[in-house]
Amino acid sequence: MEWDDGRYEVIAEQLLPAAEVVVDLAGELDGKTVVDVGCGTGNAALLAAEGGAIVTGIDPAKRLLDVAAAEARRRGLDVTFEVGEAGSMPVPDACMDLVISVFGASFAPDPKAAAAELARVRAPQGRLLLAAWIPEGAISRAVRLGRQMMAELLEQPPGSPPFPWHEPDALSELFEPYGLRTSLEEHEISFAAPSAEHFVDREAENHPLAVAVRPALEEAGRAEELRGKLLGLYEETNEDPSAFRITSRYAVADIAP
Repeated sequence: MEWDDGRYEVIAEQLLPAAEVVVDLAGELDGKTVVDVGCGTGNAALLAAEGGAIVTGIDPAKRLLDVAAAEARRRGLDVTFEVGEAGSMPVPDACMDLVISVFGASFAPDPKAAAAELARVRAPQGRLLLAAWIPEGAISRAVRLGRQMMAELLEQPPGSPPFPWHEPDALSELFEPYGLRTSLEEHEISFAAPSAEHFVDREAENHPLAVAVRPALEEAGRAEELRGKLLGLYEETNEDPSAFRITSRYAVADIAP
């Protein structure tokens, strides 16, 4: 998936509370070196810089880095943004006091390679703070609906479940070889809109995943079918009778020696 597709900055605005949680958990940042992995439009990177950290933001999507850099200039912040990904970062060994990722690292296609790279850039007494979705609730169900329909169109079996970045045992297996221990705490975030229909259409217009699959769905004549299923799902799970709100849970892993 190309994260440059669509307008991820609209999605990123909704995820800002999760970035605030991760940066708050980091504690005092003044003078510390920080890398934000999968930084997108810079939510966490910019917050860390406002806390006095020396920050590098890493993301594979050049356009999103340009958006982040423009916002840093607007706020008068000095942040370095570089093209890279969780499994391959243009960052020297053992140079980061703190490695953070607000959902970005969990999209790495090779979790073992990502873990090795995250551990490589961490300073000897540094920490990792990694946020990952807990695969439940309305949005998780919506993503599965889209993937199932695409698998049908491509006449492919359903894909394997993603690596469980939200599970302590799985993370321990990844990071214990580097002398690191993992603790997790759960948080939640709400997504709101004037109506379920507004939310579905906003996601379809802006989210890179939705934008990427739209041509194939339209060509097959199934775009409206998926929209109808998503609308039904979100109306069923709506938590606000006067408008629209759904809540998703996520885990933040604190990984350190």
